[in-house]
Amino acid sequence: MGLLEALLEHASFKSVSVFLVCAYFLWVALVRLDEHRRIKRLGNYGRALTSYMPGGFDVMARGIRATLRQKTMEFWRDGVFGAAGAWTAEVRMVGQRIVFTADPDNVKAMLATQFSDFGKGKPFHEEWKEFLGDSIFTTDGAQWHNSRQLIRPQFTRDRVSDLECFESHMETLFRAMANGGPLDGEGQAVDMAQSSGRVIDISDLFYRYELDVATDFLLGTDVKSLSTPKQEFAEAFNEVQRIQNLLTRTNRLRWIVPKFAYRACLRVINGFLHKFIERTLRLTPAELSRSLDTKLDRRYTFLHELARFTRDPKVIRDQVVAVLLAGRDTTAGTLSWAVYELARHPEALAKLRNEILDTVGPDRPPTYEHLKNMAYLKAVLNEILRLYPAVPFNVRLALRDTTLPRGGGPDASEPLPVLKDTPIGYSALVMQRRADLYPPVSDVCADPAVFSPERWAHWHPKPHEYIPFNAGPRICIGQQFALTEMSYVLVRMFQRFARLESRMFALDGGEPMLKSDIVLSPGQGVHVAFFEARS
Repeated sequence: MGLLEALLEHASFKSVSVFLVCAYFLWVALVRLDEHRRIKRLGNYGRALTSYMPGGFDVMARGIRATLRQKTMEFWRDGVFGAAGAWTAEVRMVGQRIVFTADPDNVKAMLATQFSDFGKGKPFHEEWKEFLGDSIFTTDGAQWHNSRQLIRPQFTRDRVSDLECFESHMETLFRAMANGGPLDGEGQAVDMAQSSGRVIDISDLFYRYELDVATDFLLGTDVKSLSTPKQEFAEAFNEVQRIQNLLTRTNRLRWIVPKFAYRACLRVINGFLHKFIERTLRLTPAELSRSLDTKLDRRYTFLHELARFTRDPKVIRDQVVAVLLAGRDTTAGTLSWAVYELARHPEALAKLRNEILDTVGPDRPPTYEHLKNMAYLKAVLNEILRLYPAVPFNVRLALRDTTLPRGGGPDASEPLPVLKDTPIGYSALVMQRRADLYPPVSDVCADPAVFSPERWAHWHPKPHEYIPFNAGPRICIGQQFALTEMSYVLVRMFQRFARLESRMFALDGGEPMLKSDIVLSPGQGVHVAFFEARS
């Protein structure tokens, strides 16, 4: 004790500071040495990105700049995989080793064959909990399994094949198209003849349509986004996603991103949902059971199903937000890309329309069986999801010390050691555009960079080379619902309209801007002119 007191008496601020700095760097060196030992015990390092600044700040800055300029795909493809010379690369940012991959073998391992080795992890949960809470997208283990069991009943065959919800909003969509944008109230008079030849941003209307369908399907009441030009809930939902994307890109430095607007928008979202949740929780268990007996009654909603299993408003809120994100943004984005490409490929649109008229006819709504049996419609959607997967970038965290099948060693062909708590980013967008995963270009197999629904008649991707709905145990529960809804909208749209003209070249020069805040969407909208079929 006397020695310690003597040292403190002679210590100065400068000497204490020097000691603490030295102790910190010694601790970092010991941690890195232990990490190196554990990695070498599992195998060899992979291809590493060169960083010219301490902490990899230059790599992080390039990633953030790419995000702000909507160039994330180019950053991953050229700045990560191109710079490393391999489809799996690693970099150290803010003291943390991070792995990037677009290798199907590694994706297969994380999503399926080594599923228990990888998950969302606690850091991801912390990063997303204000927005998505303890939902299916942010949890692992029993909590994730319970969330999946809560959600699954809403996507049974009976619910997916009930198309009335989609049809009930189609007429409003057509009126908004004739109006050139959202209606100013449901009762606004519209000259439907104005639809033909009018240039509109159909992407904005798709997002509004999908929000109305999703809230109607999930909550029992739609927000009437198609007939409300300024929709506060929709704007808040979009802004939260934009800021959440920046928080993700800044990694351990996300605390520097201001959250005032983020939290203000979350209050709007939570306030809106609270009204519906509170109304549902006022129902007694007996009333909820009676609802269960009439599931196909449109008054039966996702909220009723959740309330049968939990009376906790936060649990219900978290699951609703997660499903709303998945149900609205993914389908709206995919429909937007479908119209974008069909407008540039009139021959594909002509084939699609012929199939629609031959199968369904020019007027009547399609049935579930119609949609299932339309091969070219399926090929169009498959091709759109190949070029523009709804979730372009994703992440998993190693839950224990393990390896990925490929990426280690000098030629990146050996197993890659991955220690516990290492994030692995993977990209369906980059992987599904890799030319080396496709047959040589021929008359029956177009260049993989080109939109060509015809390729699906001759080419079938290997498992985990095509993952628009993820794969393995976490494969999207709502996959069939989304495909059915998108198919329905395209059929109804091209029963009515025979021709499309793109007005995008003046905006993007033929190179679409890939906006990837969370879900992939056209960064400059989809400006097109629709032309009605002549009788």
